[in-house]
Amino acid sequence: MQEQSHYAVGIDIGTKKVRCVIGHIDETTGVPRIIGVGQAPNSGMRKGVITHLNGPAAAIDTALDAAERMSGHRVNQAALGTNGVHIISTKVDGMVAVNASSSEVTEDDVARLENVATVGKVPANREILEVVPYEYRLDGQDNIKNPIGMTGTRLELRANVVSGLVPHLGNLHKLAEMSNIDAVRIIPTVLASAQAVLNESQMENGVAVIDIGASTTGVAVFEEGDLQHLSVVPMGSQNVTNDLAIGLKVDLEIAEKVKLQHGELGGETTGVVDIKHEKETQVFHRAEVAEIVEARYEEIFELVAKELKRAGGISKMPSGAVLVGGGAKVKGLAEFAKEQIGLAVKIGKPQDYAGMTDDIKDPEYAAAIGLMLAMSTNPSRSEGTHGKKANKVAQKAGGFLGGLFAKFK
Repeated sequence: MQEQSHYAVGIDIGTKKVRCVIGHIDETTGVPRIIGVGQAPNSGMRKGVITHLNGPAAAIDTALDAAERMSGHRVNQAALGTNGVHIISTKVDGMVAVNASSSEVTEDDVARLENVATVGKVPANREILEVVPYEYRLDGQDNIKNPIGMTGTRLELRANVVSGLVPHLGNLHKLAEMSNIDAVRIIPTVLASAQAVLNESQMENGVAVIDIGASTTGVAVFEEGDLQHLSVVPMGSQNVTNDLAIGLKVDLEIAEKVKLQHGELGGETTGVVDIKHEKETQVFHRAEVAEIVEARYEEIFELVAKELKRAGGISKMPSGAVLVGGGAKVKGLAEFAKEQIGLAVKIGKPQDYAGMTDDIKDPEYAAAIGLMLAMSTNPSRSEGTHGKKANKVAQKAGGFLGGLFAKFK
């Protein structure tokens, strides 16, 4: 068996599903080939936060087992994804003097600057997941993306710090331990999804990624190649299912079938639809289904619009918005979202990689594939996220997305 460092594994731990993707990294190109995929229903989570360990642990084991059987590879480390409502980004800045002996900016200078910029800026109950620089300044020169090797005396930084609450992240590490794997990274799923679906041009011009999960929706905004804003709102596609169950007076299983089979935005509203369940057929008015689905998605995008405004407004996003996640698969959603947030909108699907099959070229697999890609940029990283250590790719390349694009060009 080849060394573990030749593999990259992403595990997307969603409120309702766990998905796992295993990639084998080509030693020459560094590009992974997808060799294993698995998924399992999940329980024991609410709003992306673990409420009891046994349900998610069992789901991880089931998804991992399926992916391992497909790949023939035993997983012992992985990047984990979370879309919990406790995930936020915070803007920070700082300044240090460059080492006087050479006046040349080194990695140590950048690491020291990052420490100065973040110390005391993130509450003690939060753990830093990513430090994503969006601007360096050297002796007053603005808009420097990577100062290493440049000459100067005064180095400044502006960055986004992505963090999560320590207890919730600790529970994710506990889940990994229960499955006998090392969680080498924990990444917000909206960032992982961005890694799977965006191209460099979109990130440079300005774009939003909206990851609609079961109970939360992640929002990430990029401009000039860097992360500008990240947040998670406490609403997702499961809220649509709940509304259908109440409005149609049916149980959740039937409501989910109605959503998946007949949920549509801006489509036909006359006539009826039928659902077969346990040898019985139930009939519903199409207009009633449409009204319920539309009302909840309208509420979701009202929250998203507020986050886009916090990020600086839609004028900063000429490349529009890309929708991912299982909740992005409702018919007519792209056009509906366009009207709600005032941006061009498209459904994002993971970019092609060797080994991909049609069933994972899907918005709901964007996060798991993105997690695998993120791990592939630094598969042997062993410090994990405990101890608040920053991602070395972020230190050197303006964020791990920048590191990925630089590697895969």
